[in-house]
Amino acid sequence: MRSPALRHVLTHLVTPLLMCLGMGLAYMGAFVTPEPHHLPVAVVGSGAETKVFAQTVKDKAGEALDVRTVATRADAVELLRSRDITGAYVPSATSPELVVASAASDMDTLAAEKVFTPIATAQGVPLEVTDVAAPVDDDPTGQGLFFLLVAVSIGSYASVAALGAAGGTLPMRVRALLAVAVSAVVSGIGALLAGPLFHLAHHDLAGLWGMAWLYSAGILLIGVGLHTFLKRWTTLAMMVLFVMLNFTTSGGLYRPDLQNGFFGTLHSFWNGAGFVEGARSLLYFDGDGLGRTLWTLAGWLVAGLAVTAVAAAYERGRAVREAGKRDEQRTEPRIEEKAGEEAEEEAEETVGV
Repeated sequence: MRSPALRHVLTHLVTPLLMCLGMGLAYMGAFVTPEPHHLPVAVVGSGAETKVFAQTVKDKAGEALDVRTVATRADAVELLRSRDITGAYVPSATSPELVVASAASDMDTLAAEKVFTPIATAQGVPLEVTDVAAPVDDDPTGQGLFFLLVAVSIGSYASVAALGAAGGTLPMRVRALLAVAVSAVVSGIGALLAGPLFHLAHHDLAGLWGMAWLYSAGILLIGVGLHTFLKRWTTLAMMVLFVMLNFTTSGGLYRPDLQNGFFGTLHSFWNGAGFVEGARSLLYFDGDGLGRTLWTLAGWLVAGLAVTAVAAAYERGRAVREAGKRDEQRTEPRIEEKAGEEAEEEAEETVGV
């Protein structure tokens, strides 16, 4: 290609086009066809008739359901509060009941209702649905936490683009400190949205802010470190890690039992899932499972610290090499090189934001 300017433009178009492809594959692959995969449910009762009924439900559903029996309704409620099951059916000839915890997942609750409503209808009686852990009235579907995740994520990865473009000449330790400070601001905005503005969190707002800070700091530190090596490709990498693979596996819209195995597996250790599930634990389930999600977020923060440390060591080595060659370089090429780098970084920041 003879025109350097045209080649430069076409090169930068690669990033948004790959984003388009990646977003389509990720979102459509994760959300377009939700189907139960080993959705855990329970049938309440201890007699032989209950066991036969549970096995009949399992045989009819195949791999869509994992059906167990529990002796009492109280046992089923405990399993719901620990999110080990998504629904518990209490058989009755006159008043069958489905016990759910919709704060864990509104979509899982609907899936459980679709399984057991026809059974009650076949008996000619209505199915009573009892919700033992409902989301707050300000967030009736329980999906507000997912959109909080989106807001905090965008503030975090967009700030990486800004730090890379405007702070590339600063020492790594300064950029790392800026990343920590920015994550505190981003998580503060998240707490403002979740508390006073939209009332998603009626209690433990400070704890929610702390989780948002852990989540945001991990993203920012990973991004600042990766920028040293990836430069203008950092935005694409951040989109893959913290949008395409992150939002789709967070469980904010569909939990892993309504997704295929790929997204379900990532849910077990990805940072977005750690934030969403941790927020649910804190706000709706008395902290059950909170420790594991905090370890997940802390692990991503440690990964961010490790990436920035490696990047700092690389930059120190590069500075030593450049100092040895400084006398051999002329001023004009260095000015042109710097201008080219600034143009690339400006393009990166524009695409990222």
